[in-house]
This record gives sequence, structure tokens and C-alpha cells, in this order.
Amino acid sequence: MKGEVKMMFKSKMKWVGLVGLILSVFSLLVHILLARFTEEGVSEYQSSITIFSWRPVFENADFPKTSPLYRRLWGPVRRLESLHPDANPRGYYADPSPQTNGFIFVRIQGGFHEIRNSIPDVVVVSRLLNATLVIPEIQSTTSSKGISSQFKSFAYLYNEEQFIAALTKDINIVKTLPKNLKGARRKKEIPVFKVPYSASPYYYLHHVLPVLNKHSVVELVVSDGGCLQAILPQHLEEFQRLRCRVAFHALRFRQEVQELATKILQRLRAPGRPFIAFDPGMTRDALAYHGCAELFQDVHTELIQHKRSWMIKRKIVRGKLLVNSMELRLNGSCPLMPEEVGILLRAYGYSWDTIIYVSGGEVFGGQRTLIPLHAMFENVVDRTSLSTGWELSRIYGREANLVDPKTPPPPVEEEVKHEAWKTAGPRPRPLPPPPARPKSYNIEGWWGWVAESDDEPESTVIELRTNAHKLLWEAIDYMVCVEADVFIPGFDQDGRGHPNFASLVMGHRLYQFASSKTYRPDRREVAKLLEETRDHLYQANHTWLTSLRRHLRRSVLDGLTEASTKSKPLSFLSHPVPECSCLRYDPSETSRYASSPAANSHLHATLGVANHCPAWMDSEIISRSKDKENEEALDEDDSLSSGLFFGHSGENHESGGGEINKEEASMDDQEEEGGD
Repeated sequence: MKGEVKMMFKSKMKWVGLVGLILSVFSLLVHILLARFTEEGVSEYQSSITIFSWRPVFENADFPKTSPLYRRLWGPVRRLESLHPDANPRGYYADPSPQTNGFIFVRIQGGFHEIRNSIPDVVVVSRLLNATLVIPEIQSTTSSKGISSQFKSFAYLYNEEQFIAALTKDINIVKTLPKNLKGARRKKEIPVFKVPYSASPYYYLHHVLPVLNKHSVVELVVSDGGCLQAILPQHLEEFQRLRCRVAFHALRFRQEVQELATKILQRLRAPGRPFIAFDPGMTRDALAYHGCAELFQDVHTELIQHKRSWMIKRKIVRGKLLVNSMELRLNGSCPLMPEEVGILLRAYGYSWDTIIYVSGGEVFGGQRTLIPLHAMFENVVDRTSLSTGWELSRIYGREANLVDPKTPPPPVEEEVKHEAWKTAGPRPRPLPPPPARPKSYNIEGWWGWVAESDDEPESTVIELRTNAHKLLWEAIDYMVCVEADVFIPGFDQDGRGHPNFASLVMGHRLYQFASSKTYRPDRREVAKLLEETRDHLYQANHTWLTSLRRHLRRSVLDGLTEASTKSKPLSFLSHPVPECSCLRYDPSETSRYASSPAANSHLHATLGVANHCPAWMDSEIISRSKDKENEEALDEDDSLSSGLFFGHSGENHESGGGEINKEEASMDDQEEEGGD
């Protein structure tokens, strides 16, 4: 009897537990669905039941967007509001001829920014030579890299159909070579040109065109991030606008990449706050080329020096192997470290809860270099913290499972010998020593070979696949950086001294959103300011804060002038002004500009913009707020932007320097209006 009661009791307990479990799961699902699909619950869902790792932390739930401080930190650059994108032809522009001189097949080598910089050049060359362009090849050995066979070459990154449709009135484009020419290419019977960086139109017209006319096909190998000089003669200005149409309209990322980038942007904006995009630009190649090894420690310095030695042997670098990195840093030749960028932003007035998106496929030194930035800002995120592993794997497509063996299996002969040794009877000698440790793989992570070899090992299949994935990662970062409310680069040059990812982002922002806030800090000036107060960096005085704020504010406009003389001669897309821009004034703004016509005229003359926008664009003028006040009000509340970089609101701000005086505010007003 007792046994039956006990069994019945256990059975009831099981049912109670099962019912409780079902109710718990049901309530959780209801909670998630309510939060996911009700308008009021979206922000709570993002912050509390998020499926990715970022949980935003803010000091105040309310974020006033009408305050003077908000306009100073996030508002548009007023003197650039009249600049608008205009890449359409401005004169007679003939449609492409159905009869062309032949086919141009192009292989583009390099990273994301090199590929993106090269494709517009290739299109312009095709137009110049009246040739039919075969869709460029950007991923030549997909099978050996273990990349999904779903996406072939160009389509791995960009939308082929959009590319062809957008350029139908510019050039003839085909997806593949005709069968006879395809077979000739396999047999290596077609002429190949390894195109020099920044080749002139003369090179193509006098060297490539005769060969094209003779063979009806040529193959161009582009490896340095560009195959046509950035500055073209005046009579070829329409080709510059063609570059803009390619880069900013025809080149759209693959649909899966676009969708994920859009989701990440939505998640960034879900809390209702603006955000800053920061590109460190700290790649091993760039650090080696510019001699910045001593900015790091231990094995990272060795890695940079090894790469620099490799560059010197191949005459990519003309300087010495051993250079003084500290002198180069003070000279502005090295990247701004994430800590230094964090100090700039905190000193300028951005609060500790500002959202900062860190872009870049590689931050040399790993997460350790970002620790100071995380300490100064609570909401530092990247694509991995705003997406799930499943979402990232979806953009890669179906890929085969790869095994990168750390310890290759022993040969069959060794196994036989080992078995024979076991059954050999008495052992008069000790066991033989183990075989030498193989050195064909990375021993201590990806840098372990430095300790044992002077030669860098060949990339494994997994590393080749990761390099291909980096193209997709940087495509996502590119879209986020272009759309960001504020952008600041840590460095603007790559491992060959050419404009890098950040330069292309700044050029795209200048074209599409000219008035959006893009800081272009002078690294030499910033290094000088930081050295002045190195011992008291986090308790800076009022004078130092004023100097730093003034420099960062001026860099928004002064950096444009510098880019036109330094970046543009190397990459047109880094500064597509004035060729791809026009001027358009909102009639309601006339009175505001009337106070400083000379300042605006001087700026436009400096940028070279003289073309007025077409009449049809006037109907698209976006109404702007009429309550824009003088700049002297924008710096009035300095207590919110104190020099106590780690202090949250509510702590004392005495070390920050207090209120900005009227003299400084007056100078700020003159700077905005164009005064000296």
C-alpha cells in the first residue's frame, strides 16, 4: 500500500513539473513576441532580451536633440550644406558603341579598399579604349580557399546585375569571355599587362590599345589598388564623373551583405541615439610601411619589423629597417592609437555613454589595444557584438568543413616501426627520441612562427578563407561608416602609402552627405598636443582643452583642403570634389549666409566647386530647422564635456576647465562664419 502511494506521489510530481516547464516556455515566448512586435517594446527588447552581445548602457533615458551641445557634437557642418552630389554628365556624352575594339578581362588583387578603388578605374579604361569589359575577377581561386561555390568572384562581394544595369549607358559589359577567347586564356595565349599603379591615359592609348586591336582581347592584372592616375586632364573630366557613378551608384554589395549591414544599422539606432564610427586603420602592412613598430611591444614589434624587412627586400619601402617610431609618431606618420582617439572625443565633449562603432577587418594588436577606449566609453561595439554567428555565417554561403591540422598525422612507415618496436621483445636501449616537432604550422597562435623561423609560413586554407571573409566584414563596416552620424579615422594610409579604407569612407561621405560631421585630425598636431600634457593627460587644464577642441572643430573643414592636395592625387575617390558636386542653396537660408558670403565663397573656391545644381534638384530641397543659432552658443555648457575622461555624470567636473569664456566663444563663432 505504501509503495502504491509513493509511486502515485512521484507520478503527480512529474506531471506538475512538466506543466510548470511548459508554462515557463510559453510565458517566455509570449514575452519575446510582445517585445518584438509591439512599438513600445522595441527598445526594451533590444536592451534586455537581445540575442547578440551588446547591452547599451545610458546615463539618462532622455536624449535632448535641441540643445546647443547636441548641435555642436552631432549637427551638420553648415558651410557644407550647399554641397550636393551630382555625377551626371554635364555635356555631350555618347552612348557606348555596339562595335568595340575587343574585350578587357581584369584580375584585381588586394584587400577591400584596393578592389573598390580599382573597379572604377577599370570601367574608365574600358570607356577610354572603347572596349567591352568582362566582369572583373576579384576572387580567383575560390575552390582552394574553401569559399562557397554559390558566389563566383565578383558576385562574392558585389551585385553583378546592379553593376551591369547601372552602367548600360557608359560601357558594354559581359559576364564572361566568348568560348573561343576563354579557351585561349586557359592556354595562356592572350596578352597580359601587369598594369602599373596610377598609369596615365597615354599608357593605355599607346601601349594597350594597339595590342587590343590586334588580338581582340587583353588581360589586365591590377594589384596596387588602382590602374589609372587620379587626376585626369581637363578634357577628360567626364571620366571623373564616371568614376563617381561606378563607385557610389553601380557598386552595390550583394543582397545578403546589404541586409545584414542594414540590420546592424537598425540595432545601432534602436536606442534613439546618434553614433560615432571609428576606423583605427591599424593594419600590420601600414604599420610596417610607415615604421611604427615601437608603438607596440613584444611579438607585435617583431611581426612589424619582419614585414618591414620583407617590404625593403621587394623595394616597397625605401627607408631603413630600424627607424625611430616615436619621432615618426610626432611627425604624424603613425596612426592615432584608440586611446588617443578616445581622449580627443572625451575632451571635445562626447559623454561616456556615446555609442562608438569600431570598424576594420583587422586591428593590429587585438582587443588589447582597444581596452583604453572601452574604459572611456561604455558603448563600444563592432559588427560581432551587433550580429549573431548565424547571421554572419549566412553571408558566407554554404562552405565545406575545413580541418586545419595542427599536428599532421605521422607517415605510415613510422606507425609500422612503432608497432614493430612494441613487439620486439627485450629492450637493451631506451626508446628512441620523438620525431622533431613539425614547423609547417603556427605554434603559438598566428604569430608563433616568429620564434622559430625567419620565413613567414604559407597561408593555410582556413587563413585564405578568413581573408575572403574579411572582404565581407569590411563591406558591412563600410556601409555603417558611411551612414554614421560622425566619423573619425585613426589613419588614412595603407601599407603602400596610398589612401586606405577610411579615405574611401570619407570620400563617399563627402560626396553623398557633405555636411555630415567627418573629423580629419592632423596627427602631427594631435601628437604635439598630447605630448604637452602627457603627465596630466586625464586632468587636463582649460587652455589645453580649448586648443584641442579648436583643432578638432577646424579639422572638419581644414582636413578637406589637405585631402585635396595629399589624398586626391593618389585616389580620386578619397576626394571626389569638385568634379562630382554642385552648389545649391535653400532660399530660406539666404539670410543666414548673407552675413558671411566671403567665407562661403572662399570655401567653395578652395574646394573648386563652381557648378550650380540643375533646376530639377530644387524640388528635392529638404526643409531644415529655422532655429539654428550662432556658434557662440554651441560651446556654452562646457561642464558637460569636462576633461575628466573617466568620470560619469554626477561626479565632480572641476578638472575639466569649467565654462568657456566669451572670448573663446566669439572665436568659435568666427571660425564657423569663416573668420581668422
